[in-house]
Amino acid sequence: MSCRIEILQMNPLVGDVAGNAERLIAAARRAREQGVELLVCPELALTGYPPEDLLLRPEFIMRVETALERLQSEIRGITLVLGYPRASVGGLFNVAGVIRDGALIAEYAKQHLPNYSVFDEKRYFQPGASATVFEHCGLRFGLSVCEDIWWEEPTRQAAEAGAQVLLNLNASPFHGGKTIEREVLVSRRARAHGLTILYANLVGGQDELVFDGGSFVVDPDGRITQRAPAFVETALTLKLNAEGAPVTAGLEPLAELPGEEETIYTALVLGVRDYVRKNGFEGAVLGLSGGIDSALTLAIAVDALGAERVEAVLMPSRYTADMSNEDALEQARRLGVSTRVIPIEPAFRAFLDLLEPVFAGQPVDVTEENIQARCRGILLMAISNKSGRILLTTGNKSEMAVGYATLYGDMAGGFAPIKDVPKMLVYRLARYRNSRSPVIPERVIERAPSAELRPDQTDQDSLPPYELLDAILKCYIEDDEGVEAIVAQGYPADVVQRVARLVDRNEYKRRQAPPGVRISQRAFGRDRRYPITSGF
Repeated sequence: MSCRIEILQMNPLVGDVAGNAERLIAAARRAREQGVELLVCPELALTGYPPEDLLLRPEFIMRVETALERLQSEIRGITLVLGYPRASVGGLFNVAGVIRDGALIAEYAKQHLPNYSVFDEKRYFQPGASATVFEHCGLRFGLSVCEDIWWEEPTRQAAEAGAQVLLNLNASPFHGGKTIEREVLVSRRARAHGLTILYANLVGGQDELVFDGGSFVVDPDGRITQRAPAFVETALTLKLNAEGAPVTAGLEPLAELPGEEETIYTALVLGVRDYVRKNGFEGAVLGLSGGIDSALTLAIAVDALGAERVEAVLMPSRYTADMSNEDALEQARRLGVSTRVIPIEPAFRAFLDLLEPVFAGQPVDVTEENIQARCRGILLMAISNKSGRILLTTGNKSEMAVGYATLYGDMAGGFAPIKDVPKMLVYRLARYRNSRSPVIPERVIERAPSAELRPDQTDQDSLPPYELLDAILKCYIEDDEGVEAIVAQGYPADVVQRVARLVDRNEYKRRQAPPGVRISQRAFGRDRRYPITSGF
């Protein structure tokens, strides 16, 4: 005797309760026709994750109740396990429920509510306190939800309640290295308690977050027996024997996990694709300068949306080098992207003429540089408005950290694909993308980066070398180390002090920046919430 199970690695739309329910019904019918007996879906599959303050709206909770009634009414011949919010005595709970032949036969309330990093679950939910076990196919299944698996107690409770198999429903967002962390932890839990564990994870982009899927199965000895591909909607089918252990005969070998650059690049592509798709934009437009940041952003946009839905705009100034225009046009040609060339000199000149009485007697400085960037921002936003295509900004994490960006200029836009990508990683990702097909001209990768806002300008005129800058920024932003601790590691004291000052004083800029894909454990946005006005 065996039990045929499917893990549905789905990409729901946050807030679309009725639409998500429709997809769950269709998936259950398809799975049943293929002989599946138990369908396991991710955390909050019915609402999408994270629903944030939608959870505070009574109408939203009513829609969830209506959808649950529909699921019970329409799903027959298969057992469905899914996540949803449940209002009950004591408050609102993050629940895993079990629906079978018209009835809700079991519910489990998530016990550990994450309230760190990008998570705010204690704002909305009350914690559960006990295990839930149900029987199916002659086996005893326990339930847990996401964060519960990172703590010992919920798994122990399920085992002591008689569970042979633990279903762990997840909405676990991606960051670099997360896959290994999950698999090592879940393997340890399975081995410690002699359980088979099914890890069902969400997939897709939601605002700044990307969920990478990568659902997997662990046997009671802690071995990974199956793994779903990352970053795609899919269904992972498995069989359990009469003791609840995975049936491994005839399974394909586990696919190797992709390398760091491929994983991050794929996350960026998915984040852009879903942000554009789920928000109903016609496509994307961006300024293509001939520099490395806009080159990588264009490649990501094309891979996410297709060349026909992306437009690149060249906006040369009096300081733009010929090679910049040449390289930008060459990349657009290689990718098959339509281009538009709009010199900004007339607009720049007009602004200078208007401001001449105000600037009289004062030297040229960064003000004039910013005017150029803002001329470009106006042009790009106009094209975005007229075309219905979202404007993608091209700034990287290193620039955002120290404020090397212009408000209402190159920061103007709707989404920032590489906002969480440090400069040195930008180069690595560009080379990774070129290893698949050489879409970025080599000169773009090799030449010194420059904003080209004054004669012979390079980024290193204003910033420390990016190798040094990125290392210091990691210590200061991602590791929360102080200036003295960073200097003690051997970094120059004057450079560390300057970088820290720049990070702190530019919080006001970052607060006005568009959202972007999160790939690190400490991204600007939901992850890092510092006061703008601070005496620290």
